Amino acid sequence: MKILHTAEFYTPSVGGAQEVVRQISERLAQRGHDVTVATTVHPDRTTKMINGVKIAEFDISGNAVRGFSGETERYQQFLLNGDFDVMMNYAAQQWTMDLVFPVLDCIPYKKIMIPCGFSGLYDPAYHGYFAQMPEVMRGYDHLIFHADDYRDTNFARQHKILDFTIIPNGASEIEFEEKKSLFRQQNNIPDRVPLLLTIGSHTAAKGHRLCMDAFAQLNIERAILVIIGNIPDGRSHRKTFAGLLFNDIRKMQGFRALKRLLRAILGGMAPGCLPDDRIQSRWINITGFGKKRVLLLDPPRKDVIAALQAADLFIFGSNIEYSPLVLYEALASKTPFISLSCGNAAEIASWSGGGVIAPTLHDDLGYASGSPDSFSSIIEALLIDEDRRSSLAETGYRSWCEKFSWAQIVNQYEALYLDLIS
Repeated sequence: MKILHTAEFYTPSVGGAQEVVRQISERLAQRGHDVTVATTVHPDRTTKMINGVKIAEFDISGNAVRGFSGETERYQQFLLNGDFDVMMNYAAQQWTMDLVFPVLDCIPYKKIMIPCGFSGLYDPAYHGYFAQMPEVMRGYDHLIFHADDYRDTNFARQHKILDFTIIPNGASEIEFEEKKSLFRQQNNIPDRVPLLLTIGSHTAAKGHRLCMDAFAQLNIERAILVIIGNIPDGRSHRKTFAGLLFNDIRKMQGFRALKRLLRAILGGMAPGCLPDDRIQSRWINITGFGKKRVLLLDPPRKDVIAALQAADLFIFGSNIEYSPLVLYEALASKTPFISLSCGNAAEIASWSGGGVIAPTLHDDLGYASGSPDSFSSIIEALLIDEDRRSSLAETGYRSWCEKFSWAQIVNQYEALYLDLIS
């Protein structure tokens, strides 16, 4: 097959959508298919062929609501003139999908849409965008959803669009086959000290504030919280972890301690001036809450996996998600997770039996939030109950082995593509 995948960002850019498209693309290429990914130009991408996948770069930004800038006409001509058997557009509300809509009926090969959650569905600014969406979705040959009960899947059902398949996300059996982790030894963390981990880009929506606030309230004298995150591509670097803390710091317990944390992260810079380079590892003492410490990291991928395998609990307070890969990676690491009901996290917990969903509120725009008190109580209960923690870990790991490795998931994509073109 000649396959085209489109995604706003792609490796070496880091993020959940990038990882999903990379896993599918590279594994299909390894099976002998001709795979191309159309994506945004990246300054660190030095080749047009990555692990067997061809890269078609375009200098474009924006979406149908904010407007587009860049090589929009060149991209649409690339789609119209492409010699492909099937195209998969990954994630609505960004240029690689939104620029397809005007030429959708003229594209001669099979077309698949993966909406990725419709994050702006309840945003008034996107009212017109979603008013036309049912007709757009009917213009595709097939839809794929990663969740069975979430706003994009339910939107399709509501509009009697039923030609879709549910394919979950997952974690790599190649990355997680090595079970021995030296993360604690490398960071001088004793085995007996509870280790909590959260992973997410440094944006205000990824829940670092909730995790830190809950961590500060733990009725445990000594513990470690590791926060792993990167500065996202293609966004204002001013609205990052710095903005998160400045906006919310007065609502959090331990104002002085967290102000010290902020100064340590920023290195004495003014608000909103977080540098664009990688965040260096830093130990932060949270004074006033016993012997608690925070380790802020942006490490290589192998160290992220090591941290997942070393943690006692993975905690996730994100406000907006679709189908978060980090929860599948926690399953693959034999690490129980605690999460807000963001995206289809509740489904993942139910499907796998490997995690607990904390009480969650959703606002009018669909953003999730939780109470640090309840989040902290669940963390504390699981840290104390080693038997339940072990049961969650084993059950979640078995589920991942049986259903949620990328080796199994790519079979579903390949079979669907072949079925469509036949």
